[in-house]
Parts: sequence; C-alpha cells; structure tokens
Amino acid sequence: MRKPTRRRSSLIKGGGAFCPGGVDAFDRLPDDLVLALLAGLAARAGGPADLAAAALTCRRFRELAAHPTVLSRAAAAAVALRAGVWSDAAHRFLRRCAAAGNLHACYFLGMVRFYCLGSRASGVALLARAAAGGHAAALYALAVVRFNGSGGGKADKDPHAGVALCARAAWLGHVPALRELGHCLQDGNGARRDAAAGRHLLLHAAARELAAVSSARRRGRAGEDDDGAAASRFMVEWWALTSAEKPATAAGEGGSCGAGEEDAEELRLCSHARCGRRETRRHEFRRCSVCGSANYCSRACQALDWKRAHRGQCGAARWLAAGNAY
Repeated sequence: MRKPTRRRSSLIKGGGAFCPGGVDAFDRLPDDLVLALLAGLAARAGGPADLAAAALTCRRFRELAAHPTVLSRAAAAAVALRAGVWSDAAHRFLRRCAAAGNLHACYFLGMVRFYCLGSRASGVALLARAAAGGHAAALYALAVVRFNGSGGGKADKDPHAGVALCARAAWLGHVPALRELGHCLQDGNGARRDAAAGRHLLLHAAARELAAVSSARRRGRAGEDDDGAAASRFMVEWWALTSAEKPATAAGEGGSCGAGEEDAEELRLCSHARCGRRETRRHEFRRCSVCGSANYCSRACQALDWKRAHRGQCGAARWLAAGNAY
C-alpha cells in the first residue's frame, strides 16, 4: 500500500498566495510599522536584554532597533546597565540613546560620567539636558551638586539654587527631593526657616514612600524610583568593583602609586548604602556631628541611613567614646 505523501507548506517553499515569488510576508511590512512595533517594545522593556534580544532577531531588526525613534522611547529599565557589564559598547549605546533625546539615558549616563568616570562637565551637561526635559531625578541630582558644590570648590555651593531645583523635582513627585526640601525648611538651609512646613513635607514624603512600597509589593516589584535606584545601584557596584581591583593592581605593580591615586583614596563615599555618590573633592560631604564616622551627600541620605543603620552604629560609637574618656 502506498504511503500518503505530506505536502510542504507554500509559506516555506515560496510561490503561494501568501508569499508570491518566494518572498517572506514579513519583508513586505513597511519600515514605519516595524519602527512603531520596536518603539513600543523599547518603551515597555524590562531591561537592556529585551531590546538587545529584539535587535538580534534578524538583520532588519538590528538596523531598525538603532533608529533614533526607537532609542528615544526606551524605558528607564532598558538603559539601566549594571557596572559588571560596563564596556565601550555599553557606553556607545547610552550615548546613542542620549543623542536621540532619551531623558532616562541622559540622566543615567550623566550620573555615571560625573561620579564614576570623572567627566564632570559632560556629566552635568547631560543632567541639565534631562532636567530641562522635566526629568525629576535629574533635577534632584543637580540639586545635590548645588548643595555640595560638587565638581568645584566650597565657594561653588549654592543652597538657594539647590532648594529651587528640589522644589521643582518635588512638584513632579520625586520623593527624595520632597524629603530634602523638608529638611531644608526645617534647617533653614537655602530657604527661610519654617519648621512646621518642613515637618509637613517630611510626613508627606514618608506617606508617599510607604504607599509606593505597598503598591510595588502588590505588583511584585522593587519599591524604589526606577531611574534613581538604577543609577545608585550602578555607582555602588562600580565602587565595589574598583576597590576590589585596587589590591590586585597594587600587588602587580609592587604597591607603588602616584599622588593622584592617594588623593582619590581619601575621597569618601556617602554612608547611605544605597546612594553610591562619591566626593569630588576632599571633605565635600557632611560628617555625622555626633560620631564623625559617617559621611552624607545630603540630609535626605542622612535621615534614611539613620533609620536603617546609623542609629545603632552612632549610639555604639558614642558609648565607646564615653568609655574611652574615663
């Protein structure tokens, strides 16, 4: 008995009604439609790998995925790189996104350049570009730079400009800026002292943070600001990797180092474990007035670290100091 033969699909072989002439129907889609699909994917990407996977699908996707229309729509998570995978290719990717007008990339690359790579001018320019577009985290980052005079000297501190930037970021809903503004009003730093208004802003910031954490837990996501948390995570990982590489480099070079490296080692990190900012000059950050062992880039970081860790550490340091006095 003759076995039945299976007909091959015309979609594979070509020449059928759906793909006349052996041309895939996908190739007939106009570029505008494919760009719209890729832009929607970039806007909803959960990480850089999502956009990279789409670009590796085929040659046409690889070319269109690098189009400014797609890069400008990339979500904050799509440009949130990790310090462990940092490379020239990653740097080029962020530069292309920033050049396309992506505010998340401008902010992320601005923070990396300013604090990690030491390119102060280009970092501030990128942060200013993102802030001009209404990026709340960039506005707050510039406020911290103004409060500390980062990248310059003590004479470059401008608390009034820092308060104005914090107020704008807080109006856009940025919780760290709202908390910082409350401390400024309580302390009279850069604004007229108003303890009642400052306390009200701090309570409002705590309520918003609690609501955000509760909402994020229901959705199974981290309860932190996407842009700010991603940039801080990168900086924390960057300095951890840098400190791990220094002993190996020193051992390979016989322990010799230049004066510039010695000065860099004296620059301190913000003691808030999730911040990642580092001083741009010596003694830039404030020290804890009680124990003197903690350093903070802002009052907001000091308040957060006090609740999470430093309350016990500071109490222990004060107890030891009192014991040594006797």
